[in-house]
Amino acid sequence: MNGRNLTRAASSTHWRGWLEDVGRSNRRDAPLSLRPTCAHRARIVLIKTLKLLLVALLAVMTISCHLFADDWPGWMGPGLNGVSIEGGWSTNWPEDGLPTAWSAEIGIGFSSVSVKDGLLYSMGHIDGNETVWCLNAETGIEVWSHSYLAKLNANLYEGGPGSTPTVHEESVYTLSIDGRLLALDRRSGEVRWERNLSQELQVEMPEWGFDSSALILGDQLIVQGGRVASFDRLTGEKLWQSEKHAAGYGSVREFSLDGRSLLASLDCDGLRISNSNDGSQVAFHEWKSPYRTNSTTPIIVGNSIYISTGYNIGCGLFRFSEGELKSVYTNKSMRNHFNNSILLNGYLYGFDGNSNLGRVVTLTCMKFDTGEVMWKERGLGCGSLMIANGKLVILSETGSLVIAEASPDEFKELAKSEILSGRCWTAPVLANGKVYARNASGKLVCVQLPSLE
Repeated sequence: MNGRNLTRAASSTHWRGWLEDVGRSNRRDAPLSLRPTCAHRARIVLIKTLKLLLVALLAVMTISCHLFADDWPGWMGPGLNGVSIEGGWSTNWPEDGLPTAWSAEIGIGFSSVSVKDGLLYSMGHIDGNETVWCLNAETGIEVWSHSYLAKLNANLYEGGPGSTPTVHEESVYTLSIDGRLLALDRRSGEVRWERNLSQELQVEMPEWGFDSSALILGDQLIVQGGRVASFDRLTGEKLWQSEKHAAGYGSVREFSLDGRSLLASLDCDGLRISNSNDGSQVAFHEWKSPYRTNSTTPIIVGNSIYISTGYNIGCGLFRFSEGELKSVYTNKSMRNHFNNSILLNGYLYGFDGNSNLGRVVTLTCMKFDTGEVMWKERGLGCGSLMIANGKLVILSETGSLVIAEASPDEFKELAKSEILSGRCWTAPVLANGKVYARNASGKLVCVQLPSLE
């Protein structure tokens, strides 16, 4: 029985007649014999409450038959883990592929998208200027944009911004490739405050630029880039900074242990644990890349922390205990160059290998707690992914959108559509029934997924 029929059943003649009798008994001109006793009144209240609960339940049941939509307010989504619970979409795609709902040119770069309340945010570089974009997520029409002079930094790749905007309450926070940290009104684009990380932290621009996406922790905004640093998210005042180190290119993550709020970050010296209240170092484990390109964000489960690096370095799981980082395992079976692995139900899914060897890069499934490889799949290049509703949402290096089962048993493709061309290294985003994806040159596309019937 569908939701509409259930609603009819709940509004049957029996219920309607009973409630009409109750209404008549409550009238002031009703005979004394019909006026309700205290017990009768209590029964009336109970029945009315049960009816309201039934109607609410039916509404939820009806909604659950349709799309469960969710926003994606920053790098790796609302749970900061690359996983969405959004369902209601189908892998039964047209034979000739998914049609493009809209496309926009946002400039060179690798910034992913953030979506909140029907607005989409991203960044790109055009002719010496970097731009923060706010577009209508349904139509792609520009709502506002904010531009400023910035370096392209095209060093062995296209260059452009790599940080993803972070949306929190009524602000959007962005970081340019050359260190311009901005707080903007997310609806108007008005600048609320601005800081320059090179000047604030007394560090040089890293080789590949500043790429950290802001972490919001209470009233703190936390980024890394030569130091881990905290700013007041409302005023931009610098609250603290860590000691100087070789800059990393991933983002900072918070975890709680024994009543303490701690931060984990991977820079180009190693894995670092810091106090969230003052940035003081708690623990450190050396983890260097031969080309100083540790570019991923730590994955944390309890007191276990997973990291991965390209250039044949590999991955490692560490357990933080008694003030020390203790190695659980290290191997070279998952070498994330710059896109994160995603963890679901005890298994990691990520791309093993370097972008310059894209033909031999493999999508890999690995058991989180042991490092055991479950399967590997070639043919997607040095791509990227997120997970939604228990499925891998993959963007291949050449622009194919692929849906596959997120299962440790085997790689099982469910749907595929060519949606972009050119170099595609930026993670796709599924939000509110739509997939957003971009290429390095700045073409951003939106495709609508079919809904379940």
